[in-house]
Amino acid sequence: MMSPAMCGVHKVSCVLVFVGAINWGLVGLFDYNLVNAILGGWAGVERVVYVLVGLAGLAMLGTHKCKMCKA
Repeated sequence: MMSPAMCGVHKVSCVLVFVGAINWGLVGLFDYNLVNAILGGWAGVERVVYVLVGLAGLAMLGTHKCKMCKA
């Protein structure tokens, strides 16, 4: 969950991880890719979103004890 005390990196990472989780859930359950449905015409932008979601996941793993926000 996001708390007001979270730093900007954690807030952005949290949102991107949620987007990735929802997208993978939809792909697994219904074979529906929400990111592709929204950005289907822009393959390059879609790829950037996937990279950002992956980096956000790594950031959440790597900064689980953040000194800035104590998250």
